[in-house]
Amino acid sequence: MSRLLDWKSFIGGADNVIALDMFPAEQQQFTYAFGAVDVSGYTWDIDYQTVVIDAVAFNRNTGEPNYTDSTVTGFFTSQQGNVGTMVDVSDAANGNVKVTIPAQRYTGKLLPNSRLKVPTTVFSVKYSDGGTPGTTFIHRYIISERYTAEVPIGDPTTEASAQGGFTAIT
Repeated sequence: MSRLLDWKSFIGGADNVIALDMFPAEQQQFTYAFGAVDVSGYTWDIDYQTVVIDAVAFNRNTGEPNYTDSTVTGFFTSQQGNVGTMVDVSDAANGNVKVTIPAQRYTGKLLPNSRLKVPTTVFSVKYSDGGTPGTTFIHRYIISERYTAEVPIGDPTTEASAQGGFTAIT
């Protein structure tokens, strides 16, 4: 019997990785609450890239994905996020910054089964405190892109999308 391999273990990471299921047209916002620390001097960077996972199993009891027998088969071109629209620093002096994961991270075809050839977007939020020496942190949101009626049905590995087309890993 194989053990459960979650996304944190699959791609590498610790508490800085959050796994989500989202529809491509869905957008979510998260608040980074630093407490009563003025973070208005922090610098921010956003980037994201969609990879395709060949097969994903699910734990029957919890519903969590299991990547024990999964492989990344390829990827789409990485995208640089617009910090001005994705990071709201209007309350940074009070230690609160809002980060938006935008809709349309992946715009290609999806299979409705959610288990085979799963486009999975790695959305990275990097911030630096500007100190000397500076400290930089990276958080990753791992987004399994899910089928919904407005998405074309098809094999994402044959896609030539706005992200620059699928590149197989050989």
